Amino acid sequence: MSLDLEQLKHGNSEAPVEDLFLRRWSPRAFLETPVDTDTLKAIFSAGQWAPSSNNEQPWRFLLGRKGDSVWQRIFDSLAPRNQAWTKAAPVLYASFAKKTFSQNGAANRAYQHDVGAASAQISLEATARGLHTHGMGGFDPQKLALSFKVPSDFERMACWALGYLGDPETLNEQQRQMELTPRTRKPLAEAVFRDRLHF
Repeated sequence: MSLDLEQLKHGNSEAPVEDLFLRRWSPRAFLETPVDTDTLKAIFSAGQWAPSSNNEQPWRFLLGRKGDSVWQRIFDSLAPRNQAWTKAAPVLYASFAKKTFSQNGAANRAYQHDVGAASAQISLEATARGLHTHGMGGFDPQKLALSFKVPSDFERMACWALGYLGDPETLNEQQRQMELTPRTRKPLAEAVFRDRLHF
């Protein structure tokens, strides 16, 4: 089942790119199989090497494993539609972004971009190691912030599930259909321009 699903979700590109990018996707069905500490360290180390404005590295990640209080507090902050499928994920983590530069307190306009770059590298390293991530905007930012006493200088960016690919049959009907639908992308011509942006 997993191999067929991986083939179904394998992306297609208009130009040749590394296969890793085409294999990365965001499943909802996860196995409860734990992810070992060394693997997690490697995955998050990949994020540490993302580019950032003035090398600020404004990203912070709270990492929870199923059964511990961090996992539970992240889970409790999720919207019910996301709780429905993340309940099996062995790892939940939340990403945060520091909004100011540490050296002088000035506003960092690139903080969201930079945390996104780190998050992408984490997802790609996970894919390279046979795991998957799924980022979620469906969570209660205030509940998450209060639960972890997050300073006001940090924006709550996203919550994430991480683990090994599971069986879509464990999902409800709507989620299963999304899981089994081939992935698509807009044509490159709708995103990359030579003269001016087209909106």
